[in-house]
Amino acid sequence: MNRFSLIFLPLFAAGLACFAFLTAANDIGLGTSSLSDTIILKQHLTAITKTSKFRNHSNIDQLNETAAYINKVFAGYSNTVTEQEYKVDGKIYKNVICSFGTENNKRIIIGAHYDVCGNQEGADDNASGVAGILELARLLKGKKLNYRIDLVAYTLEEPPYFRTENMGSYVHAKFLIDSKADVYGMISLEMIGYFRDDKDSQQYPVGLLKLKYGNVGNYITLVKKIGSGDFVQAFAKGFKSTDALPVKTFAGPASLAGIDFSDHLNYWQFGFDALMITDTSFYRNKNYHQATDKMETLDFKRMAKVIDQVFESIGALAPTQG
Repeated sequence: MNRFSLIFLPLFAAGLACFAFLTAANDIGLGTSSLSDTIILKQHLTAITKTSKFRNHSNIDQLNETAAYINKVFAGYSNTVTEQEYKVDGKIYKNVICSFGTENNKRIIIGAHYDVCGNQEGADDNASGVAGILELARLLKGKKLNYRIDLVAYTLEEPPYFRTENMGSYVHAKFLIDSKADVYGMISLEMIGYFRDDKDSQQYPVGLLKLKYGNVGNYITLVKKIGSGDFVQAFAKGFKSTDALPVKTFAGPASLAGIDFSDHLNYWQFGFDALMITDTSFYRNKNYHQATDKMETLDFKRMAKVIDQVFESIGALAPTQG
């Protein structure tokens, strides 16, 4: 092989690989700017948080009103919207599920909980995640997909039902097992709207982590457990490559405080490959579980970038074999 071939062929192969990636991603809009609409996101946050009552487990009427709003938005983008009802202490609670790409067998779950802890608006926790899946529904409408995408709005993630079988995500994950659904992986959107650029705005469960990840809360985090599977690895690689927003990846044992503080924990429990996307919750946002967790504290531009990165990364996932 001559010198020209030694130089040219690797570059040519790399070019083909790049072209293949971009072609697949461009099917759903990778490379375009401002995919997510901050005005729409604000409308969703207003509808979800500025309500007559707080959407906690005690206010079943308010939870149902929020579920109805989510259902209505989903129905504007998909013909496949269902409610998964289940009973707790004599009351009926609802998960709301919106599906795209139902011609595909293997599916990806993207979920966020719509209930709150106590008497507070819960803008970041977790109206931000719910607004994220609502905006993903708009972006996914009419797109050709390699996987079935189920967007799921969960109820009862918060105390007193956290870590119990009454969590909406537990009910949904068990349903997937019972129905023998072919699940590639799950993404939990848990608090994706709070960002800060000032020094010491970011804390960690272990102080030494500040040396690696920095002390400024201006990034989004992918949280996964050690030994994650093919889906988490492939998604994380694509998510980090989009460069719309700084991304930190954190992998640790499931026993580490905070690593399983959301709905993905139930998918782990049933053996599914799953991760959480988060602004790191109370390690950054001191409004966590406080009356001050209001939409006025959120950064909608960077929140929109998170949603864009999820959308683009899902679209860039190549189909799996088998």
